[in-house]
Amino acid sequence: MSPSFKDKGGLRGVALVFALILKSWSSFIMFQFKHYQPRPLEIIDTTLREGSQTSLLHDHYKYFFTQNDKIEIARDLITFGVKFLELFAPNVSPRERDDFAAIKATRDELIMQKGYTFLLAHVRCHPDDVAAAVEAGADGLNMYMGLSTAARTHSHGKDLASIVQQVRPLLEDIRKNYPHLILRFSGEDAFRTSEADLFRVYDEVIPFVDRIGTPDTVGVATPVSVAQRVKALRERYPKIDLEGHFHDDRGFSIINALEAVKSGMRYMDTTLLGVGDRSGITSMTALFYNLYIDKCYDHLEGYHLRGAYPINVMFASKLKKLVPSKEPVSLTNRTHTAGVHQKALLNSTSTYEAFPLDQFGVSESEVLLGPLSGWNIVHYFLKEIKYYNLDEATARQIATVFKERIYNLAQNDSPTQLLIDIAENEFGLTHMIIPERFKDNIVQVMDNVPQSDSGENGTRQGAVMLKR
Repeated sequence: MSPSFKDKGGLRGVALVFALILKSWSSFIMFQFKHYQPRPLEIIDTTLREGSQTSLLHDHYKYFFTQNDKIEIARDLITFGVKFLELFAPNVSPRERDDFAAIKATRDELIMQKGYTFLLAHVRCHPDDVAAAVEAGADGLNMYMGLSTAARTHSHGKDLASIVQQVRPLLEDIRKNYPHLILRFSGEDAFRTSEADLFRVYDEVIPFVDRIGTPDTVGVATPVSVAQRVKALRERYPKIDLEGHFHDDRGFSIINALEAVKSGMRYMDTTLLGVGDRSGITSMTALFYNLYIDKCYDHLEGYHLRGAYPINVMFASKLKKLVPSKEPVSLTNRTHTAGVHQKALLNSTSTYEAFPLDQFGVSESEVLLGPLSGWNIVHYFLKEIKYYNLDEATARQIATVFKERIYNLAQNDSPTQLLIDIAENEFGLTHMIIPERFKDNIVQVMDNVPQSDSGENGTRQGAVMLKR
């Protein structure tokens, strides 16, 4: 018989069972990383920390990601296969504390479906940051302190000896009192720090950490310096995993990350679309895309690659943008405006599309009608998509008129509508009669959808979408 609310003995029994469940759950969390077998490449996605520092949020007066934004981003990253998410220290602000709790709840909801995802708090080497992260239920601490001459002179003002005196006892205390926590220490601005200075500090902290970071905080690294640094760290600390964080000030973030991964770095910080402070850091999807092209298939283990473009579209919508042109996992990377390209594309997409973007969720090519379009795409659009009776000679004439008129197009007018108006009103084209049973067999479609301010769809005006 189920205990009634007045049955105190029964209630004590229920409470005892509940306590045992909580204890088991705590043990599961505590020992999860100890038993976790890291993949050849583990992404530490820092979109919710580094990505929140992007100036792009200010372009539309948004300034920060809402809690709902963060929950959706976290959920999609976990679904994609990311096992490590970096968040702000909860004591940054009451809002960040509440957001941390909401993201943690979202993570917990997905454990049975997607496995465990570790939440890492980005913290200073300060007891207050550590205490706030522990209280919030962080799985690990991403601790950092500037070691370069610039940081020591103009940031915290401490010399190397003082840094060691501050950092080592704190890490030792954390390791003793919270043995389950995942600990990382990074010497901020590592690529403007000499190896001797890095080793001076890292030698002291190695006994207490699970990995060490070598962040290129101001984007000065090159592939050569990255390879040299990874080699030196692996030789000196062969049993410790390395973590990279590469800024894009010189446009080298992706090539530096690739070099680091191929040199043996297991953990890599990324963000969606590569956004972050200043020029941002390595794009998660760009990194996977290039590893796939370079046939580093073991580094792709456990990631849902076909979700790459959808997650980019989702995140771009949070910034009220389309997926940017410099992001390789984008529809733009399969968008063509030049007439010569468009003609060749109609014969074979491989002529101007060398890489398998369909493996990353980009299932279409986009041909834009405009002043550079030739008669081939005009003929294709009017006959194959809009079903006009049309021969090649007439298509050439229509293309000539279209290319003259397109320069006078009003801002809100569509190139496709201009082309249709010319075809119907000036050349008197009529539609072919398509038997009803064949209408659904078309594999090329044209969706004339205006560009969305929210970036929620990637279709531009005057776009001919070639389905794959």
